[in-house]
Amino acid sequence: MTKDEKNKFSRKGLDVPLPKMESFPTQFKNYKITICVPEYTSICPKTGLPDFGVITLTYIPNQSCVELKSFKYYVHAYRNIGIFYENAVNRILKDFISVCKPKWVYIKGEFTPRGGITTTIEAEYGKV
Repeated sequence: MTKDEKNKFSRKGLDVPLPKMESFPTQFKNYKITICVPEYTSICPKTGLPDFGVITLTYIPNQSCVELKSFKYYVHAYRNIGIFYENAVNRILKDFISVCKPKWVYIKGEFTPRGGITTTIEAEYGKV
């Protein structure tokens, strides 16, 4: 496999269209919101087998909050996508930032064991 083929393969799932997240104006300042998705699923792009995990997103709103129903549809759409853990966590973060523009956001993906190894991916944006 050439370097270009490897790079293309490693980017799997980053450009797949997903349902849009929506937001609404916040009425308060300086508080945290934590959203937990205990039933995250996607497909391993290498094996085609399902991946399972828990996605936890904590953020401090700036002007808006994520609308939970749209967030749920967005995250559950991953179940049909071949995407690596790292790509999924970082894409959720990127898409969330573009919709909500929070002061600060932290996301953690804790994935179930595969071959006896668990994986946790964490990413953060902004300042507390």
